Amino acid sequence: MSTITTIQNATVSASVSSLGAELQSIRSAEGVSYLWNGDPAYWSGRAPILFPFVGALRGDRAACGAGEICLPKHGLARRREWTLEEAAADRLTYRLDADDETRAGYPYDFSLRVRYTLGDHAVTTAFQIGNTGGQTMPYCIGGHPAFHVPLAEGEAFEDYFLEFEQPETADCPQVELSSGLIRTERNRVLTEARVLPLNHALFRGDALIFDRLKSQSARLVSRKSGRGVRMDFAGMAFFAVWSPSKDSPFVALEPWTGTGTQISEDDVFEHKQGIRLLEPGQEDTVAFTVTVF
Repeated sequence: MSTITTIQNATVSASVSSLGAELQSIRSAEGVSYLWNGDPAYWSGRAPILFPFVGALRGDRAACGAGEICLPKHGLARRREWTLEEAAADRLTYRLDADDETRAGYPYDFSLRVRYTLGDHAVTTAFQIGNTGGQTMPYCIGGHPAFHVPLAEGEAFEDYFLEFEQPETADCPQVELSSGLIRTERNRVLTEARVLPLNHALFRGDALIFDRLKSQSARLVSRKSGRGVRMDFAGMAFFAVWSPSKDSPFVALEPWTGTGTQISEDDVFEHKQGIRLLEPGQEDTVAFTVTVF
């Protein structure tokens, strides 16, 4: 049975489910609810953890040094019950360890922790990935938190914009809708600009994948109310922005260490874009922070 645990400080609160160690809510002290509510009419997720890969494998399979990986889109972590390892007033740590079920799809021994820590109007998500086996372990990891758009009454989706830390020229690769694989063709989204006005048509071809950013942070902001969120994602090389094609009232901001399989890639897992390699006994940590305003 899944359990939900809530932490709070003077400026923000966060609730997390043991299923997938997934954030369920982020609220300001003023009562504004920022995180998407998981309405299944649009998308039942809220902020799933993507591990041991982001996006799709071709045919849900890939060869690897330990044999074969066979997992659906975004991997295994979001469908598992995690153990609450630490609970304090302003932080929670959840842990997921490899077992026979995970090894059937991902033949590696791992220990994965996620720690949620509250700051000033902020929630930091930190992933600690450990190789507890005896062979080199390939992986990538990503966050997928989605936020209400609009956040305030009387606003529309089109009242919001995405603002990058630095001017960007961005050619986002197209996504093959039938397979989720990443195409070689690209669409120009920004030309030496920081601001991308939002509209539902932007997402008709699935997520916007920014794979050549200079920026290490971005803001999702309403030009009417001024409300929004900032995401800082230093150390995570890829950043995606997604809203389902059915004109959904939310936008996901997704920091990743790797991407879905590219059509131009073969089906060797170690060859996927952004894959990291952990030697036996080695650990890696990456994090991102969401600040609400």
